[in-house]
Amino acid sequence: MKPTAAQIGEVAKRYLKIVEWSAEDRCYVGSAPPLIGQSCHGASEAEVLAQLQTIVEEWVETLIKEGRPLPASTTNRKFSGKFVVRLSPEIHRKVALKAMARGDSLNQYVAETLAEA
Repeated sequence: MKPTAAQIGEVAKRYLKIVEWSAEDRCYVGSAPPLIGQSCHGASEAEVLAQLQTIVEEWVETLIKEGRPLPASTTNRKFSGKFVVRLSPEIHRKVALKAMARGDSLNQYVAETLAEA
């Protein structure tokens, strides 16, 4: 099946495009998980987003042409606010003690720590 440019564009809109600063690379990098990982870089967010849009459209076109399944859409994905993390007992203890030392619950401590990351 040969998709039209409009069809490709509509499907490409279903994937969240992420542009973030990489201190290691000293530039912006772009990805669109689960479709593609970090696949482009540049000096500005706008530059990387433009590159990323093209790359996502190319991937979508290739998958459709080859009849391969597309990953689930990410733009409208809902999150419950809950997830389970498995840790070693030593790390669990260390984090729980840090939370206690601050007078926080373990949940509050982890949520604040993740928000700062």
